[in-house]
Amino acid sequence: MTLGTWMLCQSVIVEGSGEPVAVAPDVRERLEASVRRLAETIGPRSYRDEANLVAAADFVTRSFEAAGYTVTFQPYEVKGWTYRNIIAELRGTEEPDRILIVGAHYDTVEGTPGADDNASGVAVLLELARLHAETRFRKTVRFVAFTLEEPPFFRSRQMGSRVYARSLKARGEQIEGMLCLEMVGYYSQAKGSQSFPFFWLRWRYPTTGNFITVVSNSASGPLQTHVRDALKTHAVLPVETYTGPWWIPGVDFSDHSSFWKEGYPAVMLTDTAFYRNPHYHRGTDRAETLDYRSMAELTRGLFHTVVVLDRASSAGQ
Repeated sequence: MTLGTWMLCQSVIVEGSGEPVAVAPDVRERLEASVRRLAETIGPRSYRDEANLVAAADFVTRSFEAAGYTVTFQPYEVKGWTYRNIIAELRGTEEPDRILIVGAHYDTVEGTPGADDNASGVAVLLELARLHAETRFRKTVRFVAFTLEEPPFFRSRQMGSRVYARSLKARGEQIEGMLCLEMVGYYSQAKGSQSFPFFWLRWRYPTTGNFITVVSNSASGPLQTHVRDALKTHAVLPVETYTGPWWIPGVDFSDHSSFWKEGYPAVMLTDTAFYRNPHYHRGTDRAETLDYRSMAELTRGLFHTVVVLDRASSAGQ
């Protein structure tokens, strides 16, 4: 058992809940520290905030290196500036050519500190990498921080994840599945706090925004099932799934869509963004608005989810 596994096997009882929730307190503390570093110390990280975007990339790089990884970069040029995706890899011991990817973007919309969008995703990414640093996976597992997810690059060929996914396809790499962490920090116990793209979905889904959603296209359904089942088994955070075409607002709104375009299975884990979080793409998207206990519970579930996907015969089938 690795140190990370031991830590995530430990649980505490939250007074009045009767439920075991998150993992050692240091996980919650580290998640919050990462969010505050990105959203407060560094601040807005749009393509126009060059110094801040570089500082965020350096923070991600140092965090991976502190966990023991040898970090590699994928630099590329847009409009005379160089941007970079950041990759930390655990090479598989038995089937290294079969690859699992966990990713999150570290840039923001101009003018917002981006605590939920997407310091929350980056914080969970870094913590998963730290906890798994000594894990011996059968397959290769990559933790990737993407640049330029936000407009004006969203859905373009300059989007960091699109650049990365195209390079994987060009090399013929066997990507078994990609987990995209996109806004995973905002939760509410208030009735009516969850909205939907179509009114009739309120008959299918909870109207209290206290759950994480695993979003998929039809081709990634098997991966979605693996992720959903692992999260429900290993975390007490409520989990919902949604499968739909790209044209439904929000379904393709992150880096997983870049992998769909290259024919790879991918899912997005999200708190549903603007369907729940009133601070979406605003200057009020601050660290104090997030629920770090729920983020830590998600981290615990994802820790085990990566192990489950590593053992699965094929995550995408």
